[in-house]
Amino acid sequence: MTGASTPRVFGVTGWKNSGKTGLTVRIVEELTRRGWRVSTIKHAHHEFDIDRQDSDSWRHRQAGAGEVAIVSGNRWALMHELRNEKEPALADILARLTPCDLVVIEGYKREGHMKIETRRRDSANQMPLAPNDPAIVAIAADQPPGETSLPVFDLNDTIAICDFVEAMTGLSTLRKTAP
Repeated sequence: MTGASTPRVFGVTGWKNSGKTGLTVRIVEELTRRGWRVSTIKHAHHEFDIDRQDSDSWRHRQAGAGEVAIVSGNRWALMHELRNEKEPALADILARLTPCDLVVIEGYKREGHMKIETRRRDSANQMPLAPNDPAIVAIAADQPPGETSLPVFDLNDTIAICDFVEAMTGLSTLRKTAP
């Protein structure tokens, strides 16, 4: 397990409808099946909401609460209203997570962590991201991606992609040394 100050991270990035969420879910399922503790960060667009209108917590936020915690016997969530603040940096969000073996980050195209780029025929934009982003270390696609020096995986080959993620993040060396 890594320390709280420097979690291992690996990202899944791509254009809208390129398969990011599906791949992220499959990576989390497979890595947790392998025994790793995995957390995720999902970058969303401006107006997302996880709260239902007229719920108690929604009413608290509407009343002006800067943070609202919802707690039950099964889970808890903390919502922070930015109001006039800037969106927090990825590093600030990573620092708030409970220590784990790996944080899988969905989205955050412009951040410098290692990422796999997803590409699908049905994506909203076909422009490759990898040529302009040295942090993209592989491509997962549902069709041949064209000329590239990067490793290429079938978008649905979750086992091979997870083996690659373990190798790239150093998780595979932890497994070999773990008792």
